[in-house]
Order: sequence, then C-alpha cells, then structure tokens
Amino acid sequence: MFCDPAFTPVVEALREGLGPGGAALAVTAGGRPVVDVWFGTADEGGSRPWRRDTVVNVFSVSKGVVATVALLCAQRGLVDLDAPVARYWPEFTSEATVAQLLSHRAGLPAVRSPLPPGSLYDWDAMAAALAAEEPWWTPGERHGYHAVTFGWLVGELLRRVTGREIRDLVSGELGVPGLSIGLPRQDAHRAAFVLPPESPPMPAGSPLAEAMADPASVTARAFLNPADQLVPGLPNTGRWRAAQIPAANGHASARALATLYGRLLSGDLLAPGMLARATTAHSDGFDEVLRGRTRFGLGYMLPNEVRPFAPRAEAFGHTGSGGALAFADPVAGVGFGYTPSRTIIAPAGPDPRWPPILEALYGCL
Repeated sequence: MFCDPAFTPVVEALREGLGPGGAALAVTAGGRPVVDVWFGTADEGGSRPWRRDTVVNVFSVSKGVVATVALLCAQRGLVDLDAPVARYWPEFTSEATVAQLLSHRAGLPAVRSPLPPGSLYDWDAMAAALAAEEPWWTPGERHGYHAVTFGWLVGELLRRVTGREIRDLVSGELGVPGLSIGLPRQDAHRAAFVLPPESPPMPAGSPLAEAMADPASVTARAFLNPADQLVPGLPNTGRWRAAQIPAANGHASARALATLYGRLLSGDLLAPGMLARATTAHSDGFDEVLRGRTRFGLGYMLPNEVRPFAPRAEAFGHTGSGGALAFADPVAGVGFGYTPSRTIIAPAGPDPRWPPILEALYGCL
C-alpha cells in the first residue's frame, strides 16, 4: 500500500467509513499516484483479506470504460459520432446517431416486451431486440438513463466497426491491468464477494418510486426487463462474471480506475479536442428514466442532482450501483477510483461513504 503523507486524511476517511467487507481507494494528482490503499476482507465469510490485486464488480462505472473505447474508435476515424448508427449496424431501425447513443438520448433505455429468461446473457438476442425496438421518444429530443441497454448498444456498434467484442477492446485498447468487462475464469480468485444491498427507503411518493411501481413505465422496464437482473446474489455468480454486460458487469481495482482517468487527463488516450467534446454536457435536464435532473457527456456522467459525485461541475466519470465511483477532475488534476464490496443502494444523492473521502481529498490538494 502507498499513501503520500500529505494525503493521510483521505485514507483515514476511507477506513472510518469501511464497515463490513472491504474497499480500495486510489488517487492520482498531477499525474502521479498519491493514494493506493485497500482494507477489509474480500470473501463472504470475512476471512480472506483484501489484496493488492483484488477486483470487484463496479456496475455502471463500466459505462465510462466503454465510452472511452468508443471515443478512441471515433478518434481513429472508425466511427463518426454524428453519423446514424444504422450506417454501421444496418439492422438498427432507429434514426439515432452515435453521439445520441453515448449521451443517453437515443430513446432506447428499455425493451417494452417481456424478454425470455436468459436474455441478460444472450448478446445477440439483446442486440436484435434493441435494433428493432421503437424509441420511447424521438432520438435527440430528450434523454433518459440507458441503465443496462447502454452496454449492448455501444458494444454492438463497436463490434460492427472493429469486428471485436467489447471485452477484447477494453483489454486490448486500454491495456489497464485490473480492468475488464466480466471477469476471466482464471481470475475468479481475485474477485471480492459483493455483499447484499443495504437500501435506504425510497421516499414515498417520489417520482422515481411512482415510476418503478408502474410495470409499464420506461423506468420499470429499464431496470426489470430482462428479469434475470433480479436474481439474488447475481454479481457473485459465475454466469454473471463470465458474461459481457458492458453497462453493469465491469470488474476493476481502484488503482485501475484511477489510472484510466489519470491517463485521460494526461492526453495519453484522447486528444484534447476529443476529450473536451466528450466531457461537454450533451444531456442536461430532466431524465425520463431516473425522474430527476441528470447530466451526461458522451458516455461519461457529469456531476448532477441525482448523483452529485464530485464537487466541481467540470469533473467527469461514472458512478456505480452500490457505491463504486471513478472520475477525473481536470481542474484539480485528479484521477479517482473507489471500489467497495459492501453494497449501498441510494435512490438519489451521493453514496454516504463518498462525501467524507472527497472532503478529505480536496482539503489535501
């Protein structure tokens, strides 16, 4: 483990909020590592210590990873961000553009018809269903969080233009150790057990609660169809880890995430112009799925009312269901990765573990 002495308060904040299970935290500042620590245990019984190479399912933090690969492909001229998706994916029936897919403006956050069991693990079936789906709104006119469909939509687009699966693109194009879509079988011993969710009560009568209560709503469909998503203990199953569900089953260490976002700030991955376009708010306002105000660039989440994950509006990255967080702050020059195994589901607002860590971090800068 390593901590620059100037950042000791950050490590103390992590330890104070640890609770059951384990977690890791990594920070780069000014292009150099300043925090790389881990604490707690990585197995269900609490006997296996968290280690340097431990990874954990980071859920939607995966979206920022997938977005980075898509932007690299755009930078290389393999895909035009302003082109219709159908140019590359002929079966795609919507008029949505590539940029609209990335910014949650495509109108395809859910499939209306109930999907058969096993669909979550059937890439071709999900890609075909989404290609044929009528958008829930005219692409580009509104936005709504594509909670799970984002991965299949962007992943299939990239498969069409590169001939490679998204898991191979992530490992090959980014080349960040400890970062993958799914988890290779030979690395299963490195995975932390994801502890069952702790869920603060959803405020009665809140717009999100009302939307989830309506099974025909776009919100309910986005989170409950396919129903495979509801299996208890899903992230700890071999089937989940072996699958490619790019919006949700990325596995990472905190070090890998901080490294990725640090490299984005350094210009090592994306040219300044591409990064500026990707981190400009393409969606800013009422979210048709999350029923609150959100902000997105091209694949990256930006700090917003539903998920205020960083103190500066210029930050970009992604949160993950359960508390994982990765972002870059170009003003502070910070790359940040946090990977807990204890799951806290907060319907809105920050994960309660983030503010003390971030307050300590920004106090040390």
